[in-house]
Amino acid sequence: MIDFRLPEEYEALRKTVHDFAQSEVAPVIGEFYEREKFPYDLVAQMGRMGLFGLPFPEEFGGMGGDYFALCLALEELARVDSSVAVTLEAGVSLGAMPIFRFGSKEQRERWLPALCAGEALAGFGLTEPGGGSDAGATRTTAKLDGEEWVINGSKSFITNSGTDITRLVTVTAVTGQHDGRKEISAIIVPSGTPGFTVEPKYSKVGWNASDTHGLSFSDCRVPAENLLGERGRGYAQFLSTLDEGRVAIAALSVGLAQGCVDECLRYAGEREAFGSRIGAYQAIQFKIADMEVRAHTARLAYYEAAAKMLRGEPFKKEASIAKLVSSNAAMDNARDATQIFGGYGFMNEFPVGRFYRDAKILEIGEGTSEIQRMLIARELGLR
Repeated sequence: MIDFRLPEEYEALRKTVHDFAQSEVAPVIGEFYEREKFPYDLVAQMGRMGLFGLPFPEEFGGMGGDYFALCLALEELARVDSSVAVTLEAGVSLGAMPIFRFGSKEQRERWLPALCAGEALAGFGLTEPGGGSDAGATRTTAKLDGEEWVINGSKSFITNSGTDITRLVTVTAVTGQHDGRKEISAIIVPSGTPGFTVEPKYSKVGWNASDTHGLSFSDCRVPAENLLGERGRGYAQFLSTLDEGRVAIAALSVGLAQGCVDECLRYAGEREAFGSRIGAYQAIQFKIADMEVRAHTARLAYYEAAAKMLRGEPFKKEASIAKLVSSNAAMDNARDATQIFGGYGFMNEFPVGRFYRDAKILEIGEGTSEIQRMLIARELGLR
């Protein structure tokens, strides 16, 4: 018998994060968003709750959970705000997870405890100016000079790369050539390393309370042992990291989609027009019903992808399906929610205004919708 109910420990986590999001995040996040300020206190609280350590073993300061537990937390946070949710998502799946998956014993022991505690953040330096979805077109270089890598190049749109608690960024760089093809490796660059510059923060359409910067490297030297994993395997490592990250972004997208439903249900029960609550009008009822359908089906998609991941089965196709379906749901629900709220939906002080601004990046970040369709087609055998 198939049972879609969450096991007790997952449900307890979901409720804990839901209560935190409603009681601690919701009352203050609007001000952070308006001021474009990073919510350090909220991140610290999330760290004390163990959210940054959810999928990591206890030996590294983690909670001994799994990736699905992280996804549940992301969904509940994003029902209230995506800036806080993406800070957690990037901190875990893009910052700490590569260290855990591919790092040496020394690298794990050095970096993971603080990352799992939420006392430090790490960035994931893959995208480059002019590169976009073509992550294999890496131009940043790293050359061995004695016992040091000398890095030159730049990266774009890197989350969690410039906060006061950012401790490192892992970057992909061309470290050589093999058979006429680029050898791409991953290298850990600690914050404050000479030659490593964090550019001014971006002026963004959404995710205004999250941290995003461009990075530049000019004869930046780091020890040879800062190589993450095998030399020449950096691109493959980060492709596998992105598969996991897409499941996490799908969960975040579902949270935003569901948050739109939550806000519209409340508003439809309060707002009156032409002598009745707007929730009594079939036009509004149908719109909210469609929104719930999108959120529900997108949730099932990321649940399946996460289940296959945890079973150790191939899940690339399911991750892309979940990312595509859920980001579409988030965008569609944000548009409909803004319409239901009317003029108030255009105001940043209302959550749906922020949801609308935050939704679009979900169709772009961690692989555009077009990339997801390409990957799905390839997994179906189309070439």
